[in-house]
Amino acid sequence: MILRLNETEYINTKKPIDLSIELNAEDKSLKAWGQGNPVIEPVRDGTFVGSVSEGGVVNFKNIFFNPHAHITHTECCGHITKSFHSVNDGLKDFFFNAQLISIEPLAQNGDQIITLAQLQNKHLAKGIEAIILRTLPNNELKRNRSYTGTNPPYLDARIATYLISKGIEHVLVDLPSVDKEQDDGILAFHHAFWEVPLNTNTKRTITEFIFVPNSIEDGVFVLELQMSAFKNDACPSRPIIYRKESK
Repeated sequence: MILRLNETEYINTKKPIDLSIELNAEDKSLKAWGQGNPVIEPVRDGTFVGSVSEGGVVNFKNIFFNPHAHITHTECCGHITKSFHSVNDGLKDFFFNAQLISIEPLAQNGDQIITLAQLQNKHLAKGIEAIILRTLPNNELKRNRSYTGTNPPYLDARIATYLISKGIEHVLVDLPSVDKEQDDGILAFHHAFWEVPLNTNTKRTITEFIFVPNSIEDGVFVLELQMSAFKNDACPSRPIIYRKESK
């Protein structure tokens, strides 16, 4: 289907670029924050077994996982607030002008950090509502890494204020978190981006654990942020981007 954006630009919905990482229960599954593998197993209740291969009439399985640790997910301010906020209550629009930017984090004091200066050196297009950050080097291992205890790259918290000043409401990263793995609970970027606790913003979102193939060049896209209907601070999500095309 062709969707017109304006008189000259359109997107082709038959050409989606999926940035999500699927959940699987294999040994080499994506995981972080000290969590083991997710579990997908048949329901067993008396003589009933939810597995056709085991003699059941249907496949009927329970899935045990943590959205923050095992899958591409989108989160809201409720991730760090005392009061409950559901990401599905805050996010009501699902299509955004988005810009994909690739950055190689800099080594600083034993950490790998995306700095404010690095982002400021990138040209942000006008009218951008979401930013998609791809860290370099980039490879398929990001789909099934075990990140626990690896001190992955993270974002300088000052970037949050900079993005807000540019009108950006949604941040997507190919990392387990925008913040440092072990930071004594400071979560500086999360707090700055959601302006917690002084001016808590319930509309902005952070999406973590995406994967952007190397074949996709940096540029401006239309982002469709598909969400699972979970009443929770975070839920599994499927970010889809479409190239803008001109007639």
